[in-house]
Amino acid sequence: MASDGSLNVTLTLRLLMHGKEVGSIIGKKGETVKKMREESGARINISEGSSPERIVTITGPTEGIFRAFSMIAQKFEEDITAAMINSNVTSKPPVTLRLVFPGSQCGSLIGKGGSKIKEIRETTGAQVQVAGDMLPDSTERAVTISGTPQAITQCVRHICSVMMESPPKGATIPYRPKGVPAGAHAVLAQQQQQAFALPGQYAFAHPDLTKLHQLAMQHIPLPSLGQSNPTFPGLDASAPTSSQELAIPNDFIGCIIGRQGTKINEIRQVSGAHIKIASAIDGSAMRQVTITGSPTSISVAQYLINARLSSMVTGLGVL
Repeated sequence: MASDGSLNVTLTLRLLMHGKEVGSIIGKKGETVKKMREESGARINISEGSSPERIVTITGPTEGIFRAFSMIAQKFEEDITAAMINSNVTSKPPVTLRLVFPGSQCGSLIGKGGSKIKEIRETTGAQVQVAGDMLPDSTERAVTISGTPQAITQCVRHICSVMMESPPKGATIPYRPKGVPAGAHAVLAQQQQQAFALPGQYAFAHPDLTKLHQLAMQHIPLPSLGQSNPTFPGLDASAPTSSQELAIPNDFIGCIIGRQGTKINEIRQVSGAHIKIASAIDGSAMRQVTITGSPTSISVAQYLINARLSSMVTGLGVL
């Protein structure tokens, strides 16, 4: 162990994963997670329960945490590569991990005027998004990290540094995934009641990006907007407008747009963000996508786009 005292600090990071991701981490007869525990030196625990969402807790010295995250990101990268073998996709999408982070530490992670999160993005090359609101019945927020395994590991280093420099204030109520209601209609009815019956307020009573991701991965159509409230005025009125640019491989643009623009219009409506897709540039394998709106609407739009990319690569997506 190096003499640097910070390496002896024990930290805990929590990840939110879905069933398929959890299965990949566990491996046959638990061999993969056993190897990760042994080689990283970190404790890796996976929550029990019938929910499609599971919490993966990683505890240990910072270097052990970095090794564990590196191995998890590398495993997801291998899964993406394997899924691409039987598809006609030529560009590899980023690995995406979802952290569950104490809300009281999110300010330090974002920094004054977004300076810290901008620094992390520029230094690591990873995309980092902090959800605007707490996850249901908790004081934690979702932090989504996308990029190469190397970029994700570097990003986790920065996050651990923030955690050590700015401990959580007060008690943290941890997010616990709940079981899915009996049928998809129950999920939609519940979300429609929370999300779309509140004209003039935020689009989501509890903007739970993970639930949106879950719906997207299960191919449940997102709730349609009622005529009485075709837009979300509160989404953009409550925060200054900003822009976020994404580079999307040409191979995936059709997946984002959908038939006759149905998917991109759906993402625009649900997020409340303006989304512009640039024309293809000769010789370039990427297309520029510009998302404009409040931080919350940008976060929701990015999350839905990532969900489309993820489902496309794993062979679950439908255009």
